Amino acid sequence: MKTIVITGGSDGLGKTLAVDLAKDNRVVIVATTEEKLKAVAEANGCVYKVCNVGDYAAVEKVMAEIAEECGSIDVLINNAGLWIQEELDTNDPERIEAVVDVNVLGVMNCSKAVVPYMKKQNDGLIVNISSQAGINHKAERAVYNATKWAVVGFTKSLQDELAKYGIRVTNVMPGMMRTDMFKKLDIEKNMANSVDTEQVARLIRFIIETPADVMIPEVGIKNINN
Repeated sequence: MKTIVITGGSDGLGKTLAVDLAKDNRVVIVATTEEKLKAVAEANGCVYKVCNVGDYAAVEKVMAEIAEECGSIDVLINNAGLWIQEELDTNDPERIEAVVDVNVLGVMNCSKAVVPYMKKQNDGLIVNISSQAGINHKAERAVYNATKWAVVGFTKSLQDELAKYGIRVTNVMPGMMRTDMFKKLDIEKNMANSVDTEQVARLIRFIIETPADVMIPEVGIKNINN
């Protein structure tokens, strides 16, 4: 049984991962909305922690609590993410900052906070949920794509840095997923060619169950027609 920390665990892919992985692991879900977190945790036998991943001091405190309560942190899934679109000059500066804080700093903060525990174990797995937007580009996506490209570069460098400590890092790049991400922002989106979060969760379970001496550097998953 592994201790698995999932950021953005209150809905979307994070919730799907919690439902699946809690069946045979100790799962801790992290997000900013306590009411939704509590509901997911109580329904699936998870632990939850309220935390803004963009705040390193808060992240460090939460990861220390998890390590003490669970005895280890074996897997970190950096799943928390925010969406932004429109042309750059019409993007709200505060929204840009919020998206960068969660999509980039959140991944860096959570990874930095768990690495010392994984080094002590000489074992661990960090799964960064990037996006197909991390290898592609599109008009009206400059900020969002930039955050996902940053995650791809961060992941690749971290792989080289942490391998000697027995820590694996994998970059997962889903295409458009069937979640409420767009609905939350009142964005009308045709979701016909999106992939179910259950399929992405299946892929992540496979990565987690891969032997400790095997690393999957990166993998993409999307609807065949997307």
